[in-house]
Amino acid sequence: MRENREFYINDQGTELHLKLEVPEALKEPHTLGIVVHGFTGDMEEPHIITATKALRDAGCASLRAELYGHGKSGGAFFDHTIDRWLENLRAVIAYARTLKEYDRLILCGHSQGGLLVMLEAAEIPDQIDALIPLSPAVMIPEESRNGILLGVQFSPDHLPEQILVEDGIPLGKAYLECAQAIDPYAVIGAYHGPVLIVHGADDLTVPLSVAERASKEYENVTLTVIEGEDHCFDFHPDQMAEAVRSFVEKL
Repeated sequence: MRENREFYINDQGTELHLKLEVPEALKEPHTLGIVVHGFTGDMEEPHIITATKALRDAGCASLRAELYGHGKSGGAFFDHTIDRWLENLRAVIAYARTLKEYDRLILCGHSQGGLLVMLEAAEIPDQIDALIPLSPAVMIPEESRNGILLGVQFSPDHLPEQILVEDGIPLGKAYLECAQAIDPYAVIGAYHGPVLIVHGADDLTVPLSVAERASKEYENVTLTVIEGEDHCFDFHPDQMAEAVRSFVEKL
């Protein structure tokens, strides 16, 4: 089934929007890279497209996924949580496993999607052949316990029914409750395969120190820092793409 396709899969009643793209020269062993966006993002953002193309330039097929409450997928942003996204990602992985022509699986995610793929790889370490977090927002749970989410402050002990995040978008209490219960640094090291973390030195959304701390939890990790780069790789996307392509080609 080596054709490009745009389609939906169902996860417990939620329709998830996916795009499968296969390079003309699919290298052996056949590898599929699942790529997920971040908080308020979607699969058509420039940095997601750049990372996806880098995978294909390395000879891998790519499977972009939009998760609950984002892009063309079902659900309301207000109701999304990291746990719900993890359920979505597991459904996408289960679908990928039905594509028998692929021998290896890579997880790639940006920002909250980067945190997501790190958490999932720790759950199924023997099923993931490589991990590529881009600007991973590993600090979300810890900051939520301290009463802050992406610059928005709240009482961590008396959570509000909602907070207003980017551009005044409402986000429900369930997100905060879920985030507070997660401890990424206690679990992500369970994944022992190759890891590439790419991070901008001037990222104001997720400080570089977050990626540096997370990288210490892995035994087989490359941390690529791009000078003069922000959270979404707006200034040097070619350097991010080269880091991803080179890493995958060496697997």
